Amino acid sequence: MKALTNYLILFCALACLLAACSGGGENKKTADDFKAKSSDMSPLELKMAEGKKVYDKTCLACHQANGNGVDGAFPPLTKSDFFAGDKLKLVSNIVNGIKGEITVNGKKYNTEMPKQPVSDEEAANVATYVLNSFGNSGGEVTVEEVLSVKK
Repeated sequence: MKALTNYLILFCALACLLAACSGGGENKKTADDFKAKSSDMSPLELKMAEGKKVYDKTCLACHQANGNGVDGAFPPLTKSDFFAGDKLKLVSNIVNGIKGEITVNGKKYNTEMPKQPVSDEEAANVATYVLNSFGNSGGEVTVEEVLSVKK
């Protein structure tokens, strides 16, 4: 089991690194394409859409598309009691990383999460996306809040 956990950690770390360095491979959209779509969206919907892009590129490999994580290796974001009531705890984990044992939804995890290679705006967007997805209670994160927890 230890070897499998180490393999998963290595795999996810490499996936995150590749995603961060690849610059994406998505189709390029023009500013007019974005304005046409974004004009029908609220500011929260726009932040969520941008946050999902960051999640898919940076977080999905470890926390999975459904937010359930990988049992014993990567904690779930689904209905997470770890950051419920303290959105800045989530933000800090994104921008500063986390080491040491944590308990999420009654299960212990002790896999290091490095700080993520995202901008302050991307961190705010992805945190907002997570807070409003996977059965979590909602909320919004600003760039100012991201800056307030950066070490």
